[in-house]
Amino acid sequence: MNPPASNHLIVFARLPVPGRTKTRLIPALGAEGAARLQVQMTRHVLRAVDALAAEGTLDVRVALDAGPTTDAAPWFGERACGLQAEGDLGVRLATAFDDAFAKGAKRVVVIGTDCPSLDADTLRRAFDALGGHGACLGPASDGGYYLLGLRAPEPQLFMDMPWSTKHVYRETLARLEDVGRSVARLQVLDDVDVPGDLPAAHRALERTVSVVVPTLNEAERLPACLDALLADPRAEVIVVDGGSTDYTVAIAQARGVAVLESAPGRAVQMNTGVEAACGDALVFCHADTHLPAGYVDTVRDTLHDHAVALGAFRLGLRGEERALRNIEAGVHWRSTRRKMPYGDQALFLRRRTFDALGGYRPLPIMEDYDLVRRARPLGRVAISDAVATSSARFWRRHGMVKGVVLNQLTLAGWHVGLRARHLRRIRSGRFFRRQHA
Repeated sequence: MNPPASNHLIVFARLPVPGRTKTRLIPALGAEGAARLQVQMTRHVLRAVDALAAEGTLDVRVALDAGPTTDAAPWFGERACGLQAEGDLGVRLATAFDDAFAKGAKRVVVIGTDCPSLDADTLRRAFDALGGHGACLGPASDGGYYLLGLRAPEPQLFMDMPWSTKHVYRETLARLEDVGRSVARLQVLDDVDVPGDLPAAHRALERTVSVVVPTLNEAERLPACLDALLADPRAEVIVVDGGSTDYTVAIAQARGVAVLESAPGRAVQMNTGVEAACGDALVFCHADTHLPAGYVDTVRDTLHDHAVALGAFRLGLRGEERALRNIEAGVHWRSTRRKMPYGDQALFLRRRTFDALGGYRPLPIMEDYDLVRRARPLGRVAISDAVATSSARFWRRHGMVKGVVLNQLTLAGWHVGLRARHLRRIRSGRFFRRQHA
């Protein structure tokens, strides 16, 4: 059995229930919007926590302000969750520190989920500082603090504190100095509590790239897809499963990515993923597609041009056949000349553009084509020189000529309003076999 970790990190969090979460932001965002922002900030902070935890032994616990904790799984995954103590914030903090030290912790840090600028480096500095100081404080710009670290219980810190005022940080610092504790001070960061704080939230979150991967029985192809995505630790990866009966979900969970469930259908699944994403840049990656090294920089650099409404990668097909190179050339011509990339090129765009479009329409097929067509009036469609490699299974099954014909017939059928089941049959080639029979 491994010895208990000496570093404990406690995340004070809340379930994102509309109407009960971020209530002071409701006048600006509405109940649903305030809850959605809480989800985004929570996931952003948890990514920082996970990045630090991956470096070594760290006990991480999520302390919820209300239960039941069984409702926490969609938001907090496999992380250990419990309820905060009954009482005001002072009682809850004091109890959390006491419990952690009672379990053998040597350094305890408590954070919230309202500071979207908090990152793994800041958390690392907090624990390092506790090696030589009795306490560590991360001051918030509103006069409170976003982080408190201690090396021993200090119950007097929390008694009769003027919570929710601009005096909390200053009073806490004075109390620590009164009892002779040396204090390491971190940089000032912004908490997000009121409408005036929203610009700070947007500035922090827009630096995050969120990748949504829709899956349905992709156990064979998903590992390589996730390995490519997770090679860049700056990205948030969200798998949205549509009811797999193989090991797809277990594979995603084992790699530590966020896993959500939804009704099947790529459009529905990708919209579900965006609801939980914390980034302002959104990437939609099929489970049989591998994004290139440096893809986060490609997305950021492309979307830095505000004239760009939507971007995509150049398509590469896995395989050595000459016919595949011809298909790649044809796709590149379509993407660059007609400005019509498809989903297997990993479409990406800003969240505000996605929201302005109303997300993916709930189409059972051609959802990527529809999204690109609706995005083109909003700005330029940019195709990166970086290559996303995708499976060639469709082309190997049908061949180059027949594959092109099936794609064009499917496209024509979509434009004349054929039903989805007919479009699926056309693209699979089964429609014509049936007619011939």
